[in-house]
Amino acid sequence: MLTVLALLVGGLLVLGAAAWPLARSAAGARVVHGGVAVAGMILAAGGVAGLLGGPQLLALPFGPPWGPAHLALDPLSAWFLLPVGLSAACASLYALGGVRGPVAPRLLVPWPVFLAGMALCILAADGFTLLLGFEAMSLASWGLVAHDHARAENRRAARIYLGFAGFGGVSLMLALGLLAGGAGDVAFAALRDAPPEGWRAAAVLALVIAGAGSKAGLAPLHVWLPLAHPAAPSHVSAVMSGAMTKVALYVLGRFVFDLMGPAQPFWLGAPLVALGAASAVIGALRANLEDDTKTLLACSTIENVGLIAIGLGLAMAFRGADLPALAALAAGAALLHALNHALFKTLLFLAAGEVLHGAGSRAIDRLGGLVHAMPVTAWAALVGVGAAAALPPLSGFASEWLLLQALLAAWRVGDLAFQIGVAAATALAALAAALAAAAMVRLWGLVFLGRPRSPRAAGAHETGGAARIALLLPAGLTVVFGLLPGVLLDLAEPALRVMAGAAAPRADLLSVGAAEGGARYWPLLVALLLAAAGAAVLWVVRRRAPGGVARFAAPGSVRRGPAWDCGFIAAPAHLPFGDPASQPSAAGFGQPLRRMLGGSLLAAREAVTMPPPGSPAPARLDAGFHDPALVALEGPLPRWRDALAAQAERLRDLSIRQCLGLTFGAVVLMLALLAWLGGR
Repeated sequence: MLTVLALLVGGLLVLGAAAWPLARSAAGARVVHGGVAVAGMILAAGGVAGLLGGPQLLALPFGPPWGPAHLALDPLSAWFLLPVGLSAACASLYALGGVRGPVAPRLLVPWPVFLAGMALCILAADGFTLLLGFEAMSLASWGLVAHDHARAENRRAARIYLGFAGFGGVSLMLALGLLAGGAGDVAFAALRDAPPEGWRAAAVLALVIAGAGSKAGLAPLHVWLPLAHPAAPSHVSAVMSGAMTKVALYVLGRFVFDLMGPAQPFWLGAPLVALGAASAVIGALRANLEDDTKTLLACSTIENVGLIAIGLGLAMAFRGADLPALAALAAGAALLHALNHALFKTLLFLAAGEVLHGAGSRAIDRLGGLVHAMPVTAWAALVGVGAAAALPPLSGFASEWLLLQALLAAWRVGDLAFQIGVAAATALAALAAALAAAAMVRLWGLVFLGRPRSPRAAGAHETGGAARIALLLPAGLTVVFGLLPGVLLDLAEPALRVMAGAAAPRADLLSVGAAEGGARYWPLLVALLLAAAGAAVLWVVRRRAPGGVARFAAPGSVRRGPAWDCGFIAAPAHLPFGDPASQPSAAGFGQPLRRMLGGSLLAAREAVTMPPPGSPAPARLDAGFHDPALVALEGPLPRWRDALAAQAERLRDLSIRQCLGLTFGAVVLMLALLAWLGGR
């Protein structure tokens, strides 16, 4: 199977090179997107095969000057092939359905290279190959973000994203150099034989968190996500959020659970728990304040990455405290949430793209009432927001429930400072979950319910074909994964043994348990109870309605109204789509949270502009906020910013071959320098 995956990576690179002439026609663009969709499915199938089979190792016929490159398929890499493959397959299928003519080469060429870089990074068995895949992924995704460089906000997003991508690559290079030490051998097998200790282990962890966290969106390295996602096309945003962040988390997991050895102290997990809790709260709060659908979903990604980081940090701490069962519980929650988030966030970004195509806007205040014009998109998005809000029995609930059980069991680590810190992290994780649910209610309610807020929203339409399948496929998998978390945990057991040295939490077809004799979650039973409760409420409502008591009700005795009108009156004849001022706005919906938490955490501000006396104009609410991390990045460093902008302008004019050659040369030069320094 590993040979097939290696050939697949090579085929994706060839497809990227052939995409330049193929972009001239719609048929050629469909070939590229269809090929990437098939490649994504093969990657997912390879992940399942790797989890069910044994580890595999493959030496490539090329590599750096000091030896051939190596690929490996072990349980940890196999698990992360699942979110990458499924997300890329759904996004490419959506892009395939949206092809109507020739596609710009700068948008089509990096797309297969993007997936090839992610797959190569996951399958790497040495530091050189991992960095090569990581940088190829970064460069291709930067090209996709910067494809529309005519707009100033897109240029700014691409510039900041390029800076974080370079910072992440350099940090990982330094981490590999510290791991290799004086030997200078960056093969994973050699690194496992000499794990770091003491200050060197702490330095490696800090560098890995900086390198992988800058790509995953872990606070305070998260500022590029809300900028880059709106600049990229919707299918690219879906893969960046659903798959690329998981590749970064895989790199983090590979270093801390495999290459650094199993004998690390428990306190090394504390930084991940703290940063994860901060990311979860900041991302969920920002999601309640944003008025752009894609920016809101990007902030939600920050929140979910934070939850996964909490699980990984707890797994490190439990393993260091010689609690393998609890380490497997926390690691299982992290792996399960990584897969679930990849699916429901891909679904939500594709739904946002469909809304942009059908209603012509990403601004929440220009949408509304789309459940009637775009029913398939609306109900598919409802599945996604339900999973993102951790509502049972959808997929997001099972993984967050396991994470909560792991947090509640952290008292078994016999250190008072760690126990106090985890107690605070538990409160922050619960706050983030509540804020995430509020953000998802705000998103779906204002976009799909109510009355259209603009003529374009009133005339919205949705597409069919492959784009519709691309929405229904992740929606169906989100439901299935939510109903069968025990099956997924059984599948992930080999990966959990690599990470925690123990089996998965107690799970079977119908339930999943936190520990022996502990709490259990029965998703199928919960689904049946919710269905029965819903059917009972529907029956009671219909029974008590005037038309339900008597078969023939008097005319006018039954009146129908909107499911959610929020108190606004019926639209007048001269405004058939309603008056936007009479409905809740995105800023107004988030006003309580902006006043309670936004002022202290995000420097939120708001001002009410009253009309002059006698004017019929409504009062206007001007609200906004500033991310302190972004202000710190752009404010006091203008010289760095201008220099990076100049370099980005130069890189934009390079060809794909020149960019890949530059990346390859930088990786070789840095590794050679680190080997020379280690030898001295």
